[in-house]
Amino acid sequence: MQEDLRVVFESRNRRSCSDRALVLAAARIPHQMIDDGLSAALVVPAEFSVSAVEQLRLYDDENPPQRRQPATKIDYQDAVPGIAGYFLVISVVAWLAGYSAFGHNWFEAGRVDGTLIRNGELWRMITALTLHSGAGHLVGNLVFGVLFGFFAGRLLGSGVAWLAIVVAAASGNAANTLLLESTHRSVGASTAVFAALGLLAGYVWRGKLMAQDRWSYRYGPVVGGLALLMYTGTGGPNTDIGAHLLGFVAGFLFGLLLVALGPVPTDKRSQIVAGALAILIVASSWFVALQV
Repeated sequence: MQEDLRVVFESRNRRSCSDRALVLAAARIPHQMIDDGLSAALVVPAEFSVSAVEQLRLYDDENPPQRRQPATKIDYQDAVPGIAGYFLVISVVAWLAGYSAFGHNWFEAGRVDGTLIRNGELWRMITALTLHSGAGHLVGNLVFGVLFGFFAGRLLGSGVAWLAIVVAAASGNAANTLLLESTHRSVGASTAVFAALGLLAGYVWRGKLMAQDRWSYRYGPVVGGLALLMYTGTGGPNTDIGAHLLGFVAGFLFGLLLVALGPVPTDKRSQIVAGALAILIVASSWFVALQV
């Protein structure tokens, strides 16, 4: 290259310099990249400098610098009442069912039963969420339910989060029942646990609560939710994978819906009303179940 050289671009970002070197190469402009370890520069022969500057200007016009899109500001809510309510309801029902309280077989009265649900016993889609087949089943759902419920409650508030979880989980049980044989039976809060996970993924993704400047950030909530579903929801010989998956899908759709409906009411009164409604749905479902 000739001795009379002109600097046409300089940057501390070596990749930026390399990208522009490709532009000059495509335009058949002789060039050289000089890198001193701290910054890099492109130099061209003096007679090509005007053309080189023009080519780089056109490149910059077509490729404006990307501005980082920050995550939406989050006003975190009190999640403790929701997870306390979940823990209490699941534990109390486990105790009552274990002692056949009020002279009823709670498992027969409240479990998912495809045939009976198809015949109109829709409350089973709710009551089954509070029943468990053993101590390990119960503890696992308590731990993961508290974990995912905590994060959902922090985003949406305890009342709104658990109302959405209950309705989404019931929807997941309904879908699972319709897709499987009528002889299908199941119990457990795991459908609600994965509805909470799906709710988180859908709400965070659609609400753009993470930075959006990279694809990994944009789709991180969805990928992360699916990864957790695969890791925690597909193991064990007695695992109802369909209920886990459909619970997650229902929760995800409810997360999208909450974003579409607008700002979630975070005032104390709205949260209390939503939480009370969630408890009422569970309590009334059990009341009906034990009367049949």
